[in-house]
Amino acid sequence: MAGKAFRKFLPLFDRVLVERCAAETVTKGGIMIPEKSQGKVLQATVVAVGSGARGKNGEIQPVSVKVGEKVLLPEYGGTKIVLEDKDYYLFRDGDILGKYLD
Repeated sequence: MAGKAFRKFLPLFDRVLVERCAAETVTKGGIMIPEKSQGKVLQATVVAVGSGARGKNGEIQPVSVKVGEKVLLPEYGGTKIVLEDKDYYLFRDGDILGKYLD
């Protein structure tokens, strides 16, 4: 799942690199949605994760998501990163609101 771009970039500590899903351009009824009216996409796919953060006792606490999982993001936040002409976002593990189960 991870391409060449992810071999050049690895998130540190408890950070998670995600790729937002594409916005809906057509409603279920078949009506085209203009680009300005499309809402912000809050669903994303995890493409890379860090090793985890150090706890108070010094042990590393692993990140709660894995590569390939679909997650729910907050409306605001994250750091935009461009790798090989694609937009990705970097979030802390604690900022991710939840993950979708298959």
